[in-house]
Amino acid sequence: MTVASHVEELRKKHQNLSVAVERAQRSPSARDHEITAMKREKLRLKEQINRLGH
Repeated sequence: MTVASHVEELRKKHQNLSVAVERAQRSPSARDHEITAMKREKLRLKEQINRLGH
């Protein structure tokens, strides 16, 4: 896997998490700790993308 394709995969995961967080925040049954965990994962992915320089 090239660096560019790896970064693209990370961006897709980040975008999917963004959608999931938005959906969870609108849902009355969503638990705060689940949303927090998704946000942490989004941040981890963003940091990894930035580290790879893209």
